[in-house]
Amino acid sequence: MTLEKFKGVKFPLGQTVMTRGVADKVAVDTKFAEFTYQSLKRHANGDWGELCDEDKRANEDALKSGERLFSAYTTAGYEYHWPGFDKIWIITEADRSVTTILFPEEY
Repeated sequence: MTLEKFKGVKFPLGQTVMTRGVADKVAVDTKFAEFTYQSLKRHANGDWGELCDEDKRANEDALKSGERLFSAYTTAGYEYHWPGFDKIWIITEADRSVTTILFPEEY
């Protein structure tokens, strides 16, 4: 996945990786793979997903201070819903070297 496909990127993602659980679901479900890709795009563009206002402000501050960035996306309101796979987290490390996509229970 390359940043060239993302317009309006606010920060470097570094190496993009996913946990075993997300990778397994992406490998067998193209719709979930698209949801994951769109969520990563939102994260890179500074759309933090379903976070409270305080966490969104913390991310905005982290863009300036170089701290870790965190986003959460749910399939609620999405065309498809996957029971048991309805939320992903995306975390970009403070040094922007790695972005990880994971299920909350894999944290």
